[in-house]
Amino acid sequence: MIDGGLAAIGGFVALFGLAVLRVPVGFAMLLAGLGGIAATVGVGPAAAIALQSPLRTLTAHDMLLIPMFIAMSALANHTGLGRELYGAGQAWAGHRRGGLGLATILASAGFAGICGSSVASTAAMARVALPEMRAHGYAPRLAAGTVAAGGTLGILIPPSLVLALYGLLTEQDIGKLFIAGLLPGLLAVVLYGLAVSWVARRDPGAAPRAPRTPWRGRLVSLRGLWAVLLIFAGIIGGLYLGVFAPSEAGAMGALGVAVVGLVRGRLDARAVRAGLTEAARTAASVMVVLIGALVFGYFLALTRAPQMLVAMLADTGLPPWGVMAAMLAGYLLLGCVLDTLAMIVLTVPITYPVAMALGFDPIWFGVVVTMTVEIGLITPPYGLNVLVLNTIARDVGLIDIYRGVAPFVCADLVRLILICLLPGIVLWLPSTMG
Repeated sequence: MIDGGLAAIGGFVALFGLAVLRVPVGFAMLLAGLGGIAATVGVGPAAAIALQSPLRTLTAHDMLLIPMFIAMSALANHTGLGRELYGAGQAWAGHRRGGLGLATILASAGFAGICGSSVASTAAMARVALPEMRAHGYAPRLAAGTVAAGGTLGILIPPSLVLALYGLLTEQDIGKLFIAGLLPGLLAVVLYGLAVSWVARRDPGAAPRAPRTPWRGRLVSLRGLWAVLLIFAGIIGGLYLGVFAPSEAGAMGALGVAVVGLVRGRLDARAVRAGLTEAARTAASVMVVLIGALVFGYFLALTRAPQMLVAMLADTGLPPWGVMAAMLAGYLLLGCVLDTLAMIVLTVPITYPVAMALGFDPIWFGVVVTMTVEIGLITPPYGLNVLVLNTIARDVGLIDIYRGVAPFVCADLVRLILICLLPGIVLWLPSTMG
């Protein structure tokens, strides 16, 4: 048996050592956690957890929401809904300066409501919006930056896989977390739109006007939106009114997307098989990460590392908001080098107890952490959305894409400050739920 503090430090050293050796993060956390438990309380308890934790995790009812929302996202990529969303935005806003950029942001927000994955949203919009903006003379930097930033909406606008993981790790109400992300997500849409308009005014040549669509064409473009609105309203309305649980909402969403695709003739047996295969692979990898995170969390609980960290921060004399600012700054730095899911599962077992001990609301903290992690999706050197976009638009360099997302990063920082100053933006809607 060894001291808890030394065990926690050793566990993190082992974890990052395995990560450096390119061991997948889920397995790295599992191995480091089991090793730490064995060193702290013995091999017997470690073996018991190794046998019980995966089975308990995989058979828990709440875990159903992960494969369901991932299936919804995978099937949505095959239905063409992203193209219809962008077409409507282009018809209504394309004639304005920067209008195609605004259309991309609006389409990304709509797609996020039936997707829940930032990477999937970025990939879908890259194939739909990027060619249109480039064809109309948009600067490659602005076009790529708008697509990459718009994709981040998929991590916050419900349903959100990251918020779901946060809820599972902290045992918070996932339905309330989804509803809490709605207004911050809409605020992101507004601020991103202002960022596009600012760039267009500053450099008119970077965002020329597209031809004006007649009113008849605009009204026709709305016909294809009923499916997205119906699926999104069904998920959010059902959660808000308590008609069904988050896992059931995921199942309804996946079924709704599949039905829409079949009715429109866009989902044949081959597309369904490909979508479900992709969803199964993604869900399996997420489950492994979650199992590893829970085991590593057990280990940290045994070492009492979170309690020691709280006591250490209390001794510094920093006020609660000072500690919160330091944690959020740490998330921004981690976002430059770590994957989104890795950040959540590695840090929440440490930061969540600290935030609770300081008196912050758990729902508010989940949304703020998700927003901060979201910024990491478009910041160098890792920026997952930027890397995904670069693989699709190989003629646009990484440096140009990072320059293109700079105004949107500034918009995200403004939003983060507003959420901290006005927590009611997050908490008002959940407080009205039954």
